[in-house]
Amino acid sequence: MLTKRVIPCLDVHDGKVTRGVQFGRAEDGGLRNVGDPVELALRYNQQGADEMVFFDITASAHGRASMVDVIERTAAQCFMPLTVGGGIRSVEDMRTMLQAGADKISINSSALTHPELITAGAERFGSQCIVVSIDAKRTRPGFWEVHSHGGRKATGLDAVEWAVRAYHLGAGEIVLNSIDADGTKAGYDCVVTRLVSESVGVPVVASGGAGNLDHMAEVLLEGKADAVLAASVFHYGQYTVAQVKAHLATKGIPVRPEQLAHP
Repeated sequence: MLTKRVIPCLDVHDGKVTRGVQFGRAEDGGLRNVGDPVELALRYNQQGADEMVFFDITASAHGRASMVDVIERTAAQCFMPLTVGGGIRSVEDMRTMLQAGADKISINSSALTHPELITAGAERFGSQCIVVSIDAKRTRPGFWEVHSHGGRKATGLDAVEWAVRAYHLGAGEIVLNSIDADGTKAGYDCVVTRLVSESVGVPVVASGGAGNLDHMAEVLLEGKADAVLAASVFHYGQYTVAQVKAHLATKGIPVRPEQLAHP
């Protein structure tokens, strides 16, 4: 059985890690600084994180330069795979981040606007490098609507259908973000996670809602996710990656034993 991954996520705004609730925005005062991204990445690397995700939420030329610097410094000191997303709009943008030290590229709004970018990236760098991130909000019973632009713009698309299309276009992984659960610590949305996981032939990473160890186990078992992504529970020291892995192991969920440190 394939091992399940534990992935801390860092939202980076102007070179600093921030955290919001339900996709709060910097301009609304909905974000607060958490710390230096490289220092946090090193902490999680030492704790045995399987991967690290960086999302650039600045969306400016200055922010892009800051993110390249963050990735270069992190890649020079950490040995876990790095995924970078936010503002990636072209194959050249992908190349820039990969050359800085990223292992995977995550695209969201740009994939919705230009679905051919998924295929272009997969053909140029391999499907294993291309992650499609989907921000989904339950807008009526049984329907999770895809939102773009940091969760601010409804698209009318069904999240499961979009995930399937992205998979067929060449995405090697899907990150499914629940807008409803984001930052609430009330648990992942296991229902839509399972629907997506059962519909695509690539790994699905559950994101949004981690509040305790059982939430992570639940989305891996009931939601059939391949990995759990979390931010607040790690950033504020509620749990270490090692504690998460130890708990998952007690539930019979396979984790990478060579990375299972003492909690």
